Amino acid sequence: MNANPLRTLPAPSCAGARPRLPFALFALALMVLLAHPRARAQGPELSGKAVVASTCSKCHAAGLNGAPRIGDEKAWSNRTKQGLESLTQHALLGIRKMPPHGSNFSLSDIEIQRAITYMVNESGGRWTEPISKSALPAERTGEQVVVAQCHKCHEAGVNAAPRIGDRTAWAPRLAHGLDALVRSAINGHGAMPARGGMVNLTDAELRSAIVYMYSRKDETAKAR
Repeated sequence: MNANPLRTLPAPSCAGARPRLPFALFALALMVLLAHPRARAQGPELSGKAVVASTCSKCHAAGLNGAPRIGDEKAWSNRTKQGLESLTQHALLGIRKMPPHGSNFSLSDIEIQRAITYMVNESGGRWTEPISKSALPAERTGEQVVVAQCHKCHEAGVNAAPRIGDRTAWAPRLAHGLDALVRSAINGHGAMPARGGMVNLTDAELRSAIVYMYSRKDETAKAR
C-alpha cells in the first residue's frame, strides 16, 4: 500500500496557462502595498503644504536634478498645461531622475495630488486642492458658511440682499418654501452669483446658511 497516496496523482498541467503578472512585477506591487500606509489606519491625510515640506522640497525647493523649482513660474508653466492627472502619474511612477512617489511610499495618491497642487499654486497657478473621495470633509454649519461668505452682502443688505435676522425681508423669499429658496441660491439670483460666489458649498450647507440667516435673531435672544 502506498504510504503517500498524493504521489500517485499526476502533476497539474500548465500547458497553455499564462501567469497574470510576471513574478518581478508582482513582487514590486507587493512591496509597494506593504509599504503603503493606507493599508494601516494612520490618522488624517496630510495637506499639500505638509507633503512638500516633508518630501518634495528636498529637490523642488532648490531645483535639484532638473526638478522645477517652487516659485519658478516659467519652469512650471508647461507642466501645469498637462493637468493634474498627468502630473500625478509622473509622480507616482517616477520620471527622469525623480523616483516613484518621490521615494516616500507612505504618501497616498491624494496627498501627492495635494502636493503638486500646492507647488503649482506657489508658482503662479490657481488650482484647487483636491479632497479625498474616501473621507469627505465634514459639512460646514450654517454659521460657518455665513461668516465665511454670506455676511459680505447679507450683514448690511448690500444690493438689496435680505439682512441677517430680518424676518420681514426674508418672509417673501420663503413664501414658496425653503427648497425653492435653496434652489434659487444654487442657481444665483439678481446680483447674487451662483452659490453666493462660494462654488464649493454643498446644497446642504446652503440650506443651513439660509436657515441660520433667517433665525439668528431668535438664537441671539435665547443666548441672552
